[in-house]
Amino acid sequence: MAILKVIEILSNSSKSWEDAAGNAVKEANKTVKNIVSVNVNNFSLKVKNGKVDEYRVNVKITFAVGK
Repeated sequence: MAILKVIEILSNSSKSWEDAAGNAVKEANKTVKNIVSVNVNNFSLKVKNGKVDEYRVNVKITFAVGK
């Protein structure tokens, strides 16, 4: 039986929500090993001068910490 832990991360991108989620995984992977899943909980946008300036996501990353 695996032991899993969940952390919550906020991430952003100037390109897309998909890129913002990918950035979260990329950064988390620098210090967190054995990532098994990502759950995107919330999508939001930053608007500047009437245009989308930034895509933001709130994700929960699940990773294994034991067997």
